[in-house]
Formats: sequence, C-alpha cells, structure tokens
Amino acid sequence: MLSSKESAAKLGRDGEHKVAEYLRRKGYIILRQNWRDSRFGEIDIIAESRENIIFVEVKTRSLNALVSGAEAIDAKKINRTKNAVAVFMRKLNTNLPPRIDVAEVTVQNTEKGKTIWKLNYIKSAM
Repeated sequence: MLSSKESAAKLGRDGEHKVAEYLRRKGYIILRQNWRDSRFGEIDIIAESRENIIFVEVKTRSLNALVSGAEAIDAKKINRTKNAVAVFMRKLNTNLPPRIDVAEVTVQNTEKGKTIWKLNYIKSAM
C-alpha cells in the first residue's frame, strides 16, 4: 500500500501524463517532461507548437482539495519558473517565443471505482 506522499506523487505523475496526452492531441510536440535546473527546480512539461515553446506547470488535485491548482502557485514558484524558462531558452536554438501555461487537473473517483479526470488548461498563466 502506498503512503500518502507516494500516493500524491503518483497522482501528480498521472496528471502530468494526462496533460501530455492532451497536448499531443492538440498537435504539440513534447520536448521534455520533468526537466530540472539545479537552481530553479523542475518544469513539468516543455512542448513546442508552431508559435511557441510552451512551459507547463501541472497541478493535480482531488475533487475535494482545499486549494485549486492555480491558487497553489505562489510568487516564489512563478519567479523560479520564469528563471528556469530563461535557462532552458538560452540552451535551445529557436526563434520561437516562450509561453508559460498552467494545467489544473482534478481527479474524482466514482462509487463504481471509475476515475474521472477534468482538465482546466490556462494559456499564458504566468
């Protein structure tokens, strides 16, 4: 049986996979998942569209969570994310501008054991 920390980590990974699937269906190319910069932390998904390099912060929550995914992103997280984006963009040879999005994934388990995933995708959120 998973501990609550392990269960939360699995829920987060599952949410990231759902968002990556959503982006692929939209025609985006996934460049990286869980990209890490030692100073500024992790970016959940980096994707490319015709117009942008997209950096996605994924926040997965259960239906009864006290705080929404977007509300969980504070000024410190925004600053760290923007700095990580700048580091990644310096390494990438592209003329496409960056865009930072937030994906809120809400999970509900039904009485019949089925999992329902809902996605609120917010473009240019940061």
